[in-house]
Amino acid sequence: MIQCPNCGGNLKFSPSAQRMSCEHCSSQFDPYQFDTKTKDAEERELYDVTVFTCPQCGGEILSTDQTAAGFCSYCGASTILYSRISKEHRPRYIIPFRKTKEDCKKAYKNLMRRAIFAPSELKDESCIDSFRGIYMPYWSYEVVQEGSLHLLGETESRRGDYIITRHFSLTGEIDSWYDGIYYDASSTFEDRISEHLAPFHVEEKKDFCPAFLSGFYADIPDVSDKVYEKDAKRKVWEENLQRIRRTPEFASCAMKTSGAGIVIPEAKVHMAEETMFPVWFMSYRKNDRVIYTTINGQTGKIVADLPIASGKYIAASLLLAIPIFFILNWILVLTPSALTIGIAVLGLLTLLIYSKEANQIAKRGSLKEDKGLNWANNQKENNQIDPKRNKKPVLRAASEKPKISGYFGALAAIAVSVLLLIVHPVSDLYYYGGAILSLLAICFTIISIIQSYNVLSTHRLPQFDKQGGDDRA
Repeated sequence: MIQCPNCGGNLKFSPSAQRMSCEHCSSQFDPYQFDTKTKDAEERELYDVTVFTCPQCGGEILSTDQTAAGFCSYCGASTILYSRISKEHRPRYIIPFRKTKEDCKKAYKNLMRRAIFAPSELKDESCIDSFRGIYMPYWSYEVVQEGSLHLLGETESRRGDYIITRHFSLTGEIDSWYDGIYYDASSTFEDRISEHLAPFHVEEKKDFCPAFLSGFYADIPDVSDKVYEKDAKRKVWEENLQRIRRTPEFASCAMKTSGAGIVIPEAKVHMAEETMFPVWFMSYRKNDRVIYTTINGQTGKIVADLPIASGKYIAASLLLAIPIFFILNWILVLTPSALTIGIAVLGLLTLLIYSKEANQIAKRGSLKEDKGLNWANNQKENNQIDPKRNKKPVLRAASEKPKISGYFGALAAIAVSVLLLIVHPVSDLYYYGGAILSLLAICFTIISIIQSYNVLSTHRLPQFDKQGGDDRA
């Protein structure tokens, strides 16, 4: 805890004032006034923190305060977090919070007004009040690409019945420098979420000072800067290529950027610096799954995967189906065979939608696209955990698997429709009876689609290891 020099009260960083503010006398101070760096080389690289550990999900966070909230904002466990004093590596830079908790609540309420099918409990004031501010660790790369460039280009033009192709040798020099290409450095912070929260304006970064953490928490970095070096280099080349395409000399040609005769100077990472970025977290636990919302603490951009309440969706669908039925009955005259074909098409459509969701569930369950997590898990399996970072990566099992039963309803509807078209019974009762059975089967798949969507929009414990925060921030 940082004490106010005037009254001894608790000082916290104020996002709105961008200064340290006293809870009691309202005095404000420059955060760097409370930086306790010493002249000792080792001490300059470390700072004192309290490490809080959730006893249920095992996630760890840092705080400059000595007291923590009585529940974990990741898994929702109502328990006192274990604490220990530790010295942690000082990051080079930090982007302070600019959005307050009230800003987050306002943005979330605006979102929920449009989310008519979201569960009612997510709109409860106690849920909305549970936002926590956590500084997330990122690697900020400085990348340089310079040297001679040789690309091949061609243009096509028509003259009568002939197409004339002209080939060009495009040469030039690249001299580029990029600073602030960033990727998250926490294995338990999904790459997908960090990408959606972007952009952060790195030009507003400041030299790190522990006082910025007062009133907030911080996650522990555990991913090497080497993990995203190739991504940073590729991003620089893609940006340079876009600029090259916009130059008048190159814009008139269709360029080839790979193959024989192509020379592209290699992008090089000059430096990777640890930076803390501000993120607001809100989580709601329901059974064994967690619904979460994240907000960019600098820009206010909100990222939320909201589940669908099945009861609300079905009720709304039935209310909408009544006027649609009368409108179609007034406009169209459906023959039994046309009705059967229409139901078969509907069954095929629901089958494709469910298949797409099942592939997404399997893809997320495999965790292959989360580079930070895969790297940390490999380190853990090979007993190569960095001793300077005492956070232990959590092995997230591929527990998200699609349910095969969801296919049965749509397949049954298609099968019944095809059978009726083949048999072609004389009585219309067979068609109408088959249509009712097929629609019921399709409804089964639609409910499975909703359930699958809810799997994609929630997380299984302890898959999303973000916990802690400060109610008073």
